[in-house]
Amino acid sequence: MKNRLLLNLVIVIMFLGNAVIAHAAKEKYARTGKVIYKMIYNGKESEGMPGLYVEYAEKTAKVWRDAPDVKELIPGYATEATYIDYKNGSIKSAATFTDGDAFYTETLFSELREVEFLDETREIEGFSCKKAKVVINSNHIEIWYTEKAGIQGSPMPTLGKVPGLVLSVVRNGNNETIASLVSISRKKAKASLIPAEMGLKTDRNALGDIKREKMVMTTTVFDNEQICWGKEKMEVGAPEVGKTYHFAGGTLIVKKIKLPKTPDHYSIFADIKQYSNGDAYDRTGSVFVIPTEKEQSFWDGLRDGMNTLPLYYDVDSLDYQGVAVTDSYEPIVEMVRFFTPFGIKHFNDRVKIKDIEWEEITKFKQDISDLKPYLEGEVLIGAFIGNYDKGGHKLSLDIKAYPGSFEWQAEEEMNYYVQPLFNTCNVMEMGGQRYGTMFKNDSLTLSFEVPEGVKNLRMRYITTGHGGWGGGDEFNPKQNEIFIDGEHVCSFTPWRTDCAAYRKYNPVSGNFWNGISSSDLSRSGWCPGTATNPEYMYLPDLEPGKHTMKVAIPLGERAGNSFSAWNISGILLGEFE
Repeated sequence: MKNRLLLNLVIVIMFLGNAVIAHAAKEKYARTGKVIYKMIYNGKESEGMPGLYVEYAEKTAKVWRDAPDVKELIPGYATEATYIDYKNGSIKSAATFTDGDAFYTETLFSELREVEFLDETREIEGFSCKKAKVVINSNHIEIWYTEKAGIQGSPMPTLGKVPGLVLSVVRNGNNETIASLVSISRKKAKASLIPAEMGLKTDRNALGDIKREKMVMTTTVFDNEQICWGKEKMEVGAPEVGKTYHFAGGTLIVKKIKLPKTPDHYSIFADIKQYSNGDAYDRTGSVFVIPTEKEQSFWDGLRDGMNTLPLYYDVDSLDYQGVAVTDSYEPIVEMVRFFTPFGIKHFNDRVKIKDIEWEEITKFKQDISDLKPYLEGEVLIGAFIGNYDKGGHKLSLDIKAYPGSFEWQAEEEMNYYVQPLFNTCNVMEMGGQRYGTMFKNDSLTLSFEVPEGVKNLRMRYITTGHGGWGGGDEFNPKQNEIFIDGEHVCSFTPWRTDCAAYRKYNPVSGNFWNGISSSDLSRSGWCPGTATNPEYMYLPDLEPGKHTMKVAIPLGERAGNSFSAWNISGILLGEFE
């Protein structure tokens, strides 16, 4: 009897020992897995896309893409990954930038959209999958998932919570992210895939802003600078980097800044913000570069007086300062021509109109990539708003460079050809520079030379008509004609009929008896509160050598002290072969 009891005790001990060992083995080994996805668009696999992966271990999943296969990444690139915590019901999206900054966002499962579960099934990579769907911003999204894999994960976890492993996501029926390889095994258990530190926590929208700001190269030129009338004349010498200079009583500001040199795939934009600081009227504005490579520059005229610049004479012997290219001088290079609205912000409380809430600021943003050679290194940049008000206007200007590739340097770079030809926008209006009235009995005529080896020639042309009464050229369409070597090459009639769309920017625009506001009226290439788009005139037949260009516009007749004028600027563009 004692022997039998002893034997039974040994059997029990052995059974308990095996159970402990089995339990330890279960704890030591767990199911893990990795899924590789590919992208299919309109039935064809997308080539060159970075690999997309989902890995699962210890009730956590990691989602990430391969880094771009490049020699050198652009500044501001972020290495990103998303982590799914199934135990605690959350999704964390993390971004680590090339400068070392790190941020993450967190979304709870309870915050995800509700998905609709359907009865349809489909086999993907040997797994029977069920279908769910969700609609996001009019995009119809199908989610195919399996509960048979023994692991969890999704390449797009924030679309909505579904059980199991997502093997396919289809957007609008033609764009599919689908598993191409599923690897599942029972291995020694890994630790949680979620890192202990992911940087500074922020919200999803803020992280998106940070990613964009990091990748965009922004140079602030002017920050809420006042452009007004009444400032004392500055004595200037050579321009200093970072210093703002005021000319023409304060209606023109100039600063020397240093702009980064960027590869060709970067797009360059001028980003302007403006509001009234006391002036109630619509005014001509311009931001521009002062070329300094030739013997003489517009800066010399600012320093020494407008009449020291090369003078252009019309048939009536009127002189115009610094408006046309010569062998030793280049006119200012206009980036953006814009027009202030009637009293935005400063006068918003003066007039109340039903169904209109006045805007606080006007924003102008234009692509100026064509002018790239003038937007690198140390550059003189100016801004002008014509006015005679002591409060005037406030203006900010940023030059922004947006990447078109993750690789910093492209293998082949384009050799730009840029030649400023003319600019009659009298940015020194309050400093004695004459209005563009040479078109009355004449045309603007100038000589220029095209070097050997230039192709794809075109002219970037900005034109606006002025003369603010019923018979003035502001309110009457006028054809602009371009002649080269006596041959007519193109015609263009600038005219804007959409000015009424900008009524909410013009709080003190005059309102007429018939319900129309002054700011509503159609104008010669501009509206109060808008920027004027450049026109591009293609010149494929222009040969290397010297040429003569003529710009002809039928200038309107004077009416007492009122007269018309035209602000035109032209820049020849191309590429060297």
